[in-house]
Amino acid sequence: MTDVLEKDVLTALKRVADPDRGQDIVSLGMITGLQIREGHVGFAIEVDRARGPKLEPLRRAAEKAVEALPGVLSVSAVLTAEAPPRAAAQPAHGHAHGAPQAEKPLVPGVKFIIAVASGKGGVGKSTTAANLALALAAIGCKVGVLDADIYGPSMPRMLGIAGKPTSRDGKSLEPMRNYGIACMSMGFLVAEDTPMIWRGPMVQSALTQMLRDVQWGELDVIVVDMPPGTGDAQLTMAQQVPLAGAVIVSTPQDIALLDARKGLNMFRKVDVPVLGFIENMSYFLCPHCGERTDIFSHGGARKEAEKLGTEFLGELPLDVAIRETSDSGRPIVVSAPDSPHAQVYKQIATRLWEKLSGAERKAPRIVVQ
Repeated sequence: MTDVLEKDVLTALKRVADPDRGQDIVSLGMITGLQIREGHVGFAIEVDRARGPKLEPLRRAAEKAVEALPGVLSVSAVLTAEAPPRAAAQPAHGHAHGAPQAEKPLVPGVKFIIAVASGKGGVGKSTTAANLALALAAIGCKVGVLDADIYGPSMPRMLGIAGKPTSRDGKSLEPMRNYGIACMSMGFLVAEDTPMIWRGPMVQSALTQMLRDVQWGELDVIVVDMPPGTGDAQLTMAQQVPLAGAVIVSTPQDIALLDARKGLNMFRKVDVPVLGFIENMSYFLCPHCGERTDIFSHGGARKEAEKLGTEFLGELPLDVAIRETSDSGRPIVVSAPDSPHAQVYKQIATRLWEKLSGAERKAPRIVVQ
């Protein structure tokens, strides 16, 4: 297979001109978030929000230009609106004081929405998200979980929930529930073994609807289990949802930390606070002899957090009990609430809630696209 290079993609996109400004979209600085992986290309086109509705032909032209390149298997381009000036941004609750036309909140009744993210797959992000949500509930918060991993939803299995959501009014869905928390996932709407072959705009629409068209009720926190990486879904959540913050999950080894750094920088670029790093699979304790082994090295996430100026929230071991309980739909926070591992999740949840409720008192400004 021919390798697809960034310079070739940008050269192709230079043939696409903004119809109103008369220059190509690369020279105008409209291309952001370019990702190339094994022949699959994704990027965003930043546009004026007022022009967004009429620029769908521009988006299609950009996709077509890249699709013509040798080695390209698929292209996903999304239109993103430029953030308005900070003076026009909204606080996390209610409406901006003095704003002439305050926008309706995407999820009325929800105090905070936080993202649990990772720069790459296989680091235990979904397991961490599920246990953190249950830990937040254990310390007294009203919690919801949004499974934003459209291509690989895992929350139905991890939270032990089966079936399909119902609708009371024929317009919005009731979230599924277990262990005292609300949950919505694409896994409830399609069969577990059905592949999701969707492009960027379809992913954007699905994520927005799962927040806006679900009767979440009054909640303190919605925990969003993000898909791994820094592609369409991440940009959608970061730019169109009023996120109060993001938690980055990584394993200790260098390659995972490199990808985690990319995730952190993506959130910072779109003005989403990073609440801290969690080091998962931090070490292994032999269940037979008790000997500790740092399989993936140790302490890398703590050092990375210090280097990047964000908080290190805690470390969790590589432990068969955490894996088995999550796979069986009874995460360790509910199946063994007094275990040392469950206590670590609760300590992290307590710290997150302290940071969130402190942010509420300071009325942060979160841009809602």
